[in-house]
Amino acid sequence: MFFSTIQKWIALFLSLTMIFSVSAGVRWADSMTDGFPVIAPAEKAPEDVRVMSFNIRCTDNNGVPAILRHAIVAKQILKIKPDSFGVQEATAEWMAALKTLLPAYACVGVARDNGKSIGGVGEYNAVFYLREKYDLLDHCDFWLSDTPETPSIVPGADCRRICTWAKLQNKETAAIYVHVNAHLDSGSANARELGAKLITDFIGSKFPASTPVVFTADMNAGESSVPYRIMTGSLADARYAAKDSEGTFTFHKCFTEDAHPRILDYVMCKDTITVNAFRVVTSGIDGRFVSDHFPIYADVFIPGARGSGS
Repeated sequence: MFFSTIQKWIALFLSLTMIFSVSAGVRWADSMTDGFPVIAPAEKAPEDVRVMSFNIRCTDNNGVPAILRHAIVAKQILKIKPDSFGVQEATAEWMAALKTLLPAYACVGVARDNGKSIGGVGEYNAVFYLREKYDLLDHCDFWLSDTPETPSIVPGADCRRICTWAKLQNKETAAIYVHVNAHLDSGSANARELGAKLITDFIGSKFPASTPVVFTADMNAGESSVPYRIMTGSLADARYAAKDSEGTFTFHKCFTEDAHPRILDYVMCKDTITVNAFRVVTSGIDGRFVSDHFPIYADVFIPGARGSGS
C-alpha cells in the first residue's frame, strides 16, 4: 500500500513536470543549434529486434536539472521504440521516473553502490524490455572489479562499476537473446581494461557460442582504445557491421566549450546475430538535447525458431 501510494504521487508529479518541461516559449539551456547531422529514428522491420543504449545523464544537463528532463528522456525512448534498452547513469530517482513513464517496459538491475534493486544507492545500468513481448528467463549483475560478486571498486577508479544482463525470450517465436549492459569507468584506463576483459570473459564462459548476445555500453573509450579492441575481439561493433548505418559522435555535452564530441557509446553483437541497421539518434525532443549523450540503437535479426535457444 505504501509503495503504491508513493508511485501514484510520483506519477502525478511527473505529469506536472512534463507539462512544464515542454511548455512553449521556454528557452532551455540545452536547446539545440545547427552544426551536426540530424538523424531521426527509422522504421524497424517486423522481424528485427531493436536494441538501444542510452546514457541519460544522472544530474543536470547544461544547467537543466534531471527532474525537468524525465519527460523528454521517456519521450525519446518511446520515439525510438526499442525492444530492449540499456541505460547508464540511472540513479534511483531516474529509475522511479522511467518505471512510471514507461509502463510498457519491465526492467532488471541493481544499484552499483549497495547492490539493491529497491532502495538502491548509486547508479543503475538497468536493462529494460517490452513486458508483453518477452519473458525474462534469467538475469544477474556483477561488479567490474577483482571481486565481481559484491559491490566493489578497482583501486584508482572513479567509482564502483556494474554490469547487468537479462536473458529474454520472445513469447511468440521463442527466439532467445541476452542483453548485456555496462558503463566503464571514466577515470582509470586500468579499470576500463579490466571491465572490458571481465565482460568478454563472462559472455564467453556463461553462454554457449550459439546463444545470441548483444552488448550496450558507454565505454568511456574511443575506437582506438584497448577496451574497444578487447570488446571487438569477440563482438562486432554494430556501427560497422550494419547493412544500413547512419551515425556520428555519441557524446556531445550540448556542444559547450569543453565538449570535445566523440564516440563513447556502443552496441555490439555476437556473430550469430545479423545487424541490419544502426543509428545515432541526434534529432532530440522539442528542440532540446535529451542528455549529454545521443541515444544509439541497432536493428538486429535474432535467429531461433520455436523451441530453440540455450
